[in-house]
Formats: sequence, structure tokens, C-alpha cells
Amino acid sequence: MKLKLAIIFGIVIWALSYFLTSLFDPIFTTHLPNINILNPLITIIIIGFFGILYIRNIEENEVLEGILVGAVFVIIDIILDLIFFVIPHTSNVLFNNYTIHLISITIITLLITTFLGYLAQMTIDLK
Repeated sequence: MKLKLAIIFGIVIWALSYFLTSLFDPIFTTHLPNINILNPLITIIIIGFFGILYIRNIEENEVLEGILVGAVFVIIDIILDLIFFVIPHTSNVLFNNYTIHLISITIITLLITTFLGYLAQMTIDLK
């Protein structure tokens, strides 16, 4: 496992998710006030992109690497959430209900990275 790359990608994923959610949240809350689809949607896109960047350089055990990198992404997310939002009690749109956020991010991240690992091990012939 490329731990350094996984940690860097985890930090970038967390920062981009926070930035894009903060940027687009006013637009969504004024037009769709009762629907909280923004954070999962942004998370899926960003984790998919960085998951592909990470897994494309792996040559063996792609599914296991997908699970491991997903776990690293989740751990980085939890650590950065604790440092910046939970411990200082900073108000943020992502953390109105932190338990739901934590469960959904964990499930989404592990499913995406594991699925990307599964797809990476397949040989696809598009003829």
C-alpha cells in the first residue's frame, strides 16, 4: 500500500469536500431546503476521482487495496473532522448530525473504493 499517497489523497478529499459543500450549500438550501443531497453527491464524485487516481497504479490485490485505501480515507476524514469541527465545536453544515455524516461517509467511501478495486482487476475488451 502506498500509505503516503493515500494520506495525501485523504487530506485533499476532505478539503475539497468541505470547500465545495460550503460553496454550493447556499444555492441548494435556498432552492431545495429539505433535501440534503449535496454532501453525499460531492463526496461520491471526489472519492471516485481520487480513488481512480490511486487504484490505477496498483497491479495486484486491487480489491484489498481498495478496502485499505477506503479505510485510510475514512480515518483521515474522522481525524480532520475532530481537529477542525468536533473538538472546537465549530458550526458547520456538514455536521448538523455528525453520527449520520460519519456513517454515510464510511459506507460511501468503502463501497466506492472497494468497487473501484474490483473494476481495476477486470480485463475489459470493448469489441
